[in-house]
Amino acid sequence: MSAGATAAGDEAPPHAWQGQAQWRVLQVGWDGGAAFLRLWQRWRADPHRPRLLHGVAIAGSPEEAAQLLQPQDGEAGALAGALAAQWDGLAPGFHRFSLEDGKVVLTLCVGEVSSTLRELAFRADAVVVARPQAFTADAAMAKAVTRLCRRDAMLTAPQGWKPHLAACGWQAEGEGPDLSARYAPDWDVKGLQPETVVHPSRATVIGAGLAGAAVAASLARRGWSVLVVDAAAAPAMGASQLPVGLLAPHQTPDDNPLSRLSRAGVRITLQEATRRLAAGLEWGATGVLEWRGDDPRPPPPIEGLEPWTRGATETQKRLAGWAPSQPAWWHGNAAWIEPAALVRSWLRDPGIRFEGSWQVHQVRREGPHWHVDAADGRAAVSSLVVVAAALGSAALVPAGLQLQAVRGQVTWAPRPENAAALPPFPVNGNGHFLPDVPLVERGAWITGSTYGRGETEADVRGADDTANLDRARTLLPGAGALLAGSRTTAWSGVRCASSDRRPLVGERAPGMWVSTAMGSRGLTFAALCGELLAARLHGEPLPLPLRLAQALDAARQGR
Repeated sequence: MSAGATAAGDEAPPHAWQGQAQWRVLQVGWDGGAAFLRLWQRWRADPHRPRLLHGVAIAGSPEEAAQLLQPQDGEAGALAGALAAQWDGLAPGFHRFSLEDGKVVLTLCVGEVSSTLRELAFRADAVVVARPQAFTADAAMAKAVTRLCRRDAMLTAPQGWKPHLAACGWQAEGEGPDLSARYAPDWDVKGLQPETVVHPSRATVIGAGLAGAAVAASLARRGWSVLVVDAAAAPAMGASQLPVGLLAPHQTPDDNPLSRLSRAGVRITLQEATRRLAAGLEWGATGVLEWRGDDPRPPPPIEGLEPWTRGATETQKRLAGWAPSQPAWWHGNAAWIEPAALVRSWLRDPGIRFEGSWQVHQVRREGPHWHVDAADGRAAVSSLVVVAAALGSAALVPAGLQLQAVRGQVTWAPRPENAAALPPFPVNGNGHFLPDVPLVERGAWITGSTYGRGETEADVRGADDTANLDRARTLLPGAGALLAGSRTTAWSGVRCASSDRRPLVGERAPGMWVSTAMGSRGLTFAALCGELLAARLHGEPLPLPLRLAQALDAARQGR
């Protein structure tokens, strides 16, 4: 787009988005954020703006994605600074940035333009072609962009696009150095069906752990009135009651699908923790050192992830006394989090109400509504029901789900008097060790967790404490003497996993969705799955490439 030109996304007619629940802008090419910042400013200034603003931008490479406008004075500078605070780790793939308490969302897609367009699944209201020199305008590119547009969508592109767009049904409008066009084909387009508009009303979420609370928050941001029910008297009384959990990507040298999924989930959860939780009390952005055992392979080239070289940096020097002679990686984007604090924050959002001691007797459909009946006679009636009840989900969903119990126990104790000898940040590998979390006034260390597949009892076991301490001594050989004399406390809970260890998210019957099977990575996946569910429900841009989203779809377990 030439300098000074206006764009369909940021200079659409004033009435275009007014009264809309959401507005979706596709930006082909990345211009350092200039078009998105203008769009964001216009959204802020309009009292009749849509509830949710989605920007989806494609950057052809990590180097292109790394370009970001420097903060300026005034409002533009403040907005640029807010975006810059999240601007890291831009490996190939999709990166979701949540702004304005989740009301403004940027999805930056890093990768070759044509293949990235195939990984998108939404209908754009406006399109901006921002960097024409990054790719060639041709008929295939025009068709790929058109596939993602609703009828009457607006577009701004270089004049060289005109013949290709005209063949796809775009009508040129106005004069100027850039082409302005409206998608108005005078024929019926195969596959272009009228959008099914989901109007937010009442929703019932069954389960008040990480999965259920995250879904409730995602729905409430979109205007739903959400009732969250749980069999326990208070939220986060199941596996989400874990005292403190470690949030870190599951990274592999080949950057496999689970690696990309966990990296996307960690980014979203870190954003939620940053704006919701008290640093040092409910979470800490510490990073984590991961021992790689006998695997000498280097990590993939991802910002924030680096191979460990003893003594090479100040961070590495801090751990020099603990480092065994084995390969290790440093994850800069990692943190410890109190799961229950995150759950409570989500459930405090406007539009959400929690009711405990709700033993769900049955979930049934009557006409357009779902009825959730409690054993004590209470009932909830809503147009949408989301089942996020961990192992209890299978009994509530038609045709059931294949879920597995996974029992886990962690062990903790107050920090010893010579705690300065402990590592200054978490370490993981076979288990994890967090050296300083606020479980008691002077701080505590915590280690674990066991992984008891198929075990459904959450009793505390001495043998598991011994196993946890043995793993901690393996992770940190120099800590053995410190840990041996500690008077420990244990916590145990039962998690829910699928057979392939990926979450289950999707619609199981009209108006009935599930978000469950987070396994031992609830902190990683709950917020991601909540946003994925809401995006699919409302026809929004997904937080993941289409193939990765399909890898989480509950439809992979037959109905």
